[in-house]
Amino acid sequence: MARSDQGRLAYADLLRVFACLAVIVVHVSGGWLESLPAGTADWNLLNAWDCLAHWCVPVFVMCSGMFLLDPKKSLTWPHLLFRYLLRAAAALVFWGMVYALMNTVLFRGLTLRGLWDALYAVVLGNVPTHLWFLYMVAGLYLLTPLLRAFVRGARRSDFHWFFLVVFLFVYVLPLFLRLRGSQTAELYVNKLYLNFTLAYPPLAYVGYFVAGYYLKEYTLGRLAEGVIYVLGAAGAAATVWGSAALNAGNGPGQFNGLMMSYLTPNVCAMSVAVFVLFRYVLGLSDERSRRARVSHAAGYTFGVYLVHVVFLTLLRYFGLSNPPITPMLAVPLLTLAIAVPSFAVSWLLRKIPVVGRYIT
Repeated sequence: MARSDQGRLAYADLLRVFACLAVIVVHVSGGWLESLPAGTADWNLLNAWDCLAHWCVPVFVMCSGMFLLDPKKSLTWPHLLFRYLLRAAAALVFWGMVYALMNTVLFRGLTLRGLWDALYAVVLGNVPTHLWFLYMVAGLYLLTPLLRAFVRGARRSDFHWFFLVVFLFVYVLPLFLRLRGSQTAELYVNKLYLNFTLAYPPLAYVGYFVAGYYLKEYTLGRLAEGVIYVLGAAGAAATVWGSAALNAGNGPGQFNGLMMSYLTPNVCAMSVAVFVLFRYVLGLSDERSRRARVSHAAGYTFGVYLVHVVFLTLLRYFGLSNPPITPMLAVPLLTLAIAVPSFAVSWLLRKIPVVGRYIT
């Protein structure tokens, strides 16, 4: 396993960079997708872009778990509190206010009442949708000491049983109930996830968190690796086909995103396959300067995740988010147009002493 100069796994840095770009792809294609009637040529292309990039958030969670759950690395409560939890809380407050003020100014005009309403919305937790990740990851940070105790004493077979239980009861059964339209589905899912953040289910992402550590710590055989790739390809196909099938006949604004949920067996299989692909096939070479460049870029991915919706919102405000060209070209071009200034802003904010590292 190639490591960067700072002792970080090089393939993990590469994963974080590509996962960051995939998040932008999801947000670029998703908003455009929902504005079109299902089944059109553009809709099908956007559906494919959106579905095939949905491994992004699970892989981000796996990258966190691979390091935070390693019992060989020291992690004290003060370190967890001030480096991780405080950073998530500071980023949530800062960016929640930025987006609330931005939306108020762009869409309602600059008034004292509008500014007050924007700040009050942040206090109530009414933040832009992509900031949900901060609630979820904060919950995982709180669970980290317990999970570290588990991985410290677990045998490899214990992990396998753990993953089986999570896969069946967190990914498979909820999807089955929702596809059936069962009246007990939401009650079951809410009780299972033990939603102690009231809005976002960190417990539902524990499987990904632990999987990141497992896939870093244990080497897979050729057969297991091949099976994961086959399941990942099947998961990708099921996501694209399932989304198209569920949305057949739907008009603009009627999009059903069930098959794209991060907590489905198809997206789970796709996400694990992407992680394994980078771990065993697409890992960086030992060339020092290339490792350093990717490691440097990976350090700004959290900030890019937080800031990129600023540029997406501006594109939508000026009517540039749905350009009159095929989505095959438009999605990567828009992704690049958002990613470049987002990395630049993240880099600039990092230069702010002390504060910069807490808001990016």
